[in-house]
Amino acid sequence: LCCQCGIPITPNPANMCVACLRTQVDITEGIPKQVTVHFCKQCERYLQPPGTWVQCALESRELLTLCLKKIKASLSKVRLIEASFVWTEPHSRRLKIKLTVQKEVMNGAILQQVFVVEYVVQPQMCDDCHRVEAKDFWKAVVQVRQKDNVVCLSPKLAQSLGNMSQICVCIRVTSTVHLIDPNTLQIADIDGNTFWRHPFNSLFHPKQLEEFIVIDITRVQERKQGAGAGMRSNKVLIKKSYDRTKRQRRRNWKLKELERDREGMDTDDERQYQDFLEDLEEDEAIRRNVNIYKDSRIPVESDTDDEGAPRISLAEMLEELHISQDATGGEGSDMMTQ
Repeated sequence: LCCQCGIPITPNPANMCVACLRTQVDITEGIPKQVTVHFCKQCERYLQPPGTWVQCALESRELLTLCLKKIKASLSKVRLIEASFVWTEPHSRRLKIKLTVQKEVMNGAILQQVFVVEYVVQPQMCDDCHRVEAKDFWKAVVQVRQKDNVVCLSPKLAQSLGNMSQICVCIRVTSTVHLIDPNTLQIADIDGNTFWRHPFNSLFHPKQLEEFIVIDITRVQERKQGAGAGMRSNKVLIKKSYDRTKRQRRRNWKLKELERDREGMDTDDERQYQDFLEDLEEDEAIRRNVNIYKDSRIPVESDTDDEGAPRISLAEMLEELHISQDATGGEGSDMMTQ
C-alpha cells in the first residue's frame, strides 16, 4: 500500500505510488520552461551561441539539437530519455518541445516525468544581413603598432629567460611580446601568462629616440669588472636609421587606401603613416597579410639602395588591375547595350 494515499502498489524503495511521489518531488525543477531563440528573417537562420548562424528547417533534427543546447546545462542533473517537437502554428513564433526525463529520487526510486519547454522566437538580424542592408560597409584589420620600446625586466623574469639583460628592446607585439637583448642579441618571447605574472613597463618609446651619427668604431677588448663597476655607457642602440626622404622617393610600391584629404592631414598622422610603411619594408612578418601593389610611376630598381635600406622585393608585389583591362591584361571589350 502507498504510504500516502493507501492504494495498492507494486513495492518500490520510496513505498509510494507514482502520483504521490510526483507531489513530493519535481525532477524538472531548475529546468526553464520558456526559452528565447533568435531568428534572422532575411536569411532564415537561427543563432547558435555565441556567434554562429545556422540554417534549420522547422521540426528538423538540427533545430531540435539547437534548442536542446539552450538548456543543456540544466539537463545535466537528469537523464534525457526522449525529445520531440509539439506542433505549433508556423507563424506563432513559438516552438514547443516535449521532453521525457528520469532521475533517481527517494531511496533509489527512479522517477520519470514528461513536460514541455516553450521556445519564443525573437527576430534578430545577423551580421551578414546587416552588411547587406548597410550597403556602404568596410571591414578593416587594425594593427597594434609597438616596436622599438626600451623596457626593463624584473630580475626574476630576466633570469628565467636565460639570464638575459634586464634592459631589452621590444621589437614586436603579437599574441606574445618579442624582446631582444641589445648587447648580446639574445631573443626571448613572452606569452600572456608570463607577462601578467611579471609585468613590466616601457622606459622609453620611439618618439623619445635620438639619432646619432657614427663617425668611427674602435673595438675595445672585454675586461672583467668587479662588482659595482657600473655600465660603461648609458646609450642603448635600437636600430639603424635611413634617409626618410630618399626612401619615400625610391618607394616603388603602394597600398590601397580610402580617399583622404592630405592637405588637412595632421603632421603627426602623416609621420605615423610613414612609420608604418617603413615597418612593412623592414619586417616581413608584418607585411605577410598585407596586399602590396606595384607603383608603375616609380622606376624599378634593385631591392636595396646604396645605403642598404631594406626594400620590398618585386615578387611580393601585386599587379594593379584597371577597369580598362580584362583579366589577361589586355584591353577590355566595349560594353554592349540594347
